[in-house]
Amino acid sequence: MALKFTRVALVGKYQDASSASAAQPARELMTEIGTFLQQQGCQVSLEDRTAASTGLTQFQTLDLAGIGAQCELCVVVGGDGTMLGVGRELARHGTPLIGINQGRLGFITDIPLGDYARLLPAMLAGAFEDDPRALMQGWVKREGACVFEALAMNDVVVNRGAASGMVELSVEVDGHFVANYRADGIIIATPTGSTAYSLSAGGPLLHPLLPGLALVPISPHALSNRPIVLADPGEIAIEIVAARDASASFDMQTLTSLHRGDRIIVRRSEHRARFLHPQGWSYFDTLREKLHWNKGG
Repeated sequence: MALKFTRVALVGKYQDASSASAAQPARELMTEIGTFLQQQGCQVSLEDRTAASTGLTQFQTLDLAGIGAQCELCVVVGGDGTMLGVGRELARHGTPLIGINQGRLGFITDIPLGDYARLLPAMLAGAFEDDPRALMQGWVKREGACVFEALAMNDVVVNRGAASGMVELSVEVDGHFVANYRADGIIIATPTGSTAYSLSAGGPLLHPLLPGLALVPISPHALSNRPIVLADPGEIAIEIVAARDASASFDMQTLTSLHRGDRIIVRRSEHRARFLHPQGWSYFDTLREKLHWNKGG
């Protein structure tokens, strides 16, 4: 079978390189999958931090920028968090990703670890479902100057601090005032992120092809403050009206402290992540499996 992808990168969950007991299983798994890809005719490159944490030296190593510039496909072995991190970095390069699930939920790393040898050959040959995912670009502005900037694939969250009470937030969409929220915080979620923190806070599920974002208050003081689905070409601005210790997070990985008067600006990014799934994949099958629908008891 002719290959559609010959230059393939491999990324794994980062282990503690100082712990032999933690690194050994990861080393064996990365060796197994890398060797399998080579046997299919692929030229395999191991992501540099994965190589450092596993101690593997038999594969060429590249950082994520190098993977984006030189590889046609990236295979990610881990959980959704690993996939999110790699997806943010490779979206600007347009590099497609395949996720092998070594985590728990696996909404976007959807190939079970025990099935990769059965499913990957057809995908490497071009038999797959293409699933583009929107990203958000976020900025924190203080007195008119940008003090922080980050990409997010799941969500941007403005949260109260650990020791403080509610925050008061003023929300605008495309320059139009929406409301002042007194709450524990507020979530702006992409369709990808609608199955994450947003879902736990009572937000709606958004189909990945929907060009929208969910604005979801976290434990609002007013029960009439309900989640809103917004058109994603617009700009959302959240201003800190009152808070003793607020913070913003981007995919729960990057945090910055916020001051009164700070504005968090969120827009759809020009970049999109590109996930590949086995042929016949369905978003609704994923929801049914991961959320245990139709399984009584």
